[in-house]
Amino acid sequence: MNKILKLVCFLLVSFSIQAQDAAKAKGLLDEVSAKVKTYGNIVIDFKYALNNPTENINQESKGNVTLKGNLYNLNFMGVTKIFDGKKVYTIVPEDEEISISKFDDKDENAVTPSKMLTFFNSGYKYSWDILQDIKGRKIQYIKLIPISSKDQRKEILLGIDVQTKNIYNLIETGKNGTRTTLTVNSFKTNQPLSDNHFTFTESKYPNYYINRLD
Repeated sequence: MNKILKLVCFLLVSFSIQAQDAAKAKGLLDEVSAKVKTYGNIVIDFKYALNNPTENINQESKGNVTLKGNLYNLNFMGVTKIFDGKKVYTIVPEDEEISISKFDDKDENAVTPSKMLTFFNSGYKYSWDILQDIKGRKIQYIKLIPISSKDQRKEILLGIDVQTKNIYNLIETGKNGTRTTLTVNSFKTNQPLSDNHFTFTESKYPNYYINRLD
């Protein structure tokens, strides 16, 4: 009987700790979301790394993105992607091709660069993870586990700068063992931007093939 009582007490304590742990993690993520909303715009330079030991794949590349609300201008792997609030323009200089498509804001599964800073608000279980000292910065990691069993991601570690409450990096591990890491090299806010920074000007690409998808 004593063993059963001890087991019950242990389980109750464990559940209580897990609940407090999740609440603490959610609290920090809420602080990150609130901080993002205070910025007029955000300019990020980042490094992207992909590793798959099974397929012997190791790739690294750099990129940058400018965000203003839902608007974005992304440059990554030689491709520029612009969202002006209505349409997405994908510019591929190597092929001299441009794709234009409408953005469905009702599609909750649609991935946009702006969601990089707020994607964690729903669809995940949270837990408090390790605290690391990286180049003099205290980075607190939050572990995110996708709720949907159909999600091909096993877990995501989100590194948050304790002082600034800005995202430092994101480490995503797939169920197939693939690991991708997005590291923020530079995070600038409220930068002076040109009026047409999020505008696609067709006349700039006279020899490009334009594929209007819808």
